[in-house]
Amino acid sequence: MGWFGARKRPEPDVADRMAAAYDAAARGDYQTALDLWTPLAHAGVARAANNIGACFNEGMGVERDVKLAERWLTVAANGGDAIGQRNLATLYFKGDGVEQDNARAAELYRAAAAQGDATAQDMLSWMLLEGDVIDTDVVAAREWAERAAAQGVAASMTRLGMIHHNALGVPRDADLAVHWWRQGAERGDADGQAMLGAAYHLGSGVPRDAVNAMTWLLRARNGGSPLAARFFDAVRATLTPDEKAEAERRAGEPLEVPA
Repeated sequence: MGWFGARKRPEPDVADRMAAAYDAAARGDYQTALDLWTPLAHAGVARAANNIGACFNEGMGVERDVKLAERWLTVAANGGDAIGQRNLATLYFKGDGVEQDNARAAELYRAAAAQGDATAQDMLSWMLLEGDVIDTDVVAAREWAERAAAQGVAASMTRLGMIHHNALGVPRDADLAVHWWRQGAERGDADGQAMLGAAYHLGSGVPRDAVNAMTWLLRARNGGSPLAARFFDAVRATLTPDEKAEAERRAGEPLEVPA
């Protein structure tokens, strides 16, 4: 989900003005959108405040000003807007133009996640698993990843594969690991593609299949996953020229994203 988030359904008059602002933003007319959002934000519409903050953060219709972005996103977050909470969290996590504050970022991601924001759920899951910013909690990490995955977040699907593969708070389960890696891979997550390729190479959770392994590793490498390099040369060395060509052909085909 982007900076503006999905459209909500406020009161009819507010809804009309918000819709007009979204339509203007979609046309690239951010000045008109800002002219509509500003009085709404002052009237207490938290999503409008978020959208103004997004414009200042990205320099859309205004000169980029991260401090003003922080101010407006704080208004949105304090107003209970989940997108505002997530966007402010991202600002603090990255520390781009504001003082980095990972602890505050984690609090805001948690608040947005509790309201059902999938991106925040995914990020909170990652934080809980890494343990660099907040205490590690593999059970909570899995639960938040499951919620994000249910909303289609591919990175969380891949993380669930890692959790089941590495037995993090659950019994080791190669079949479940492959299931989740495949879900992430088919939705374009490069790390999921790398791990699915590795599973085909090792015969872990699936029968060994060097061509399938190479196909997914090629997709992963093209997608920028550093995990692909661990297995790429070893798999490639086992293939005949025809098998290499077949893997490259398959990897060049568009992904059929599951419904």
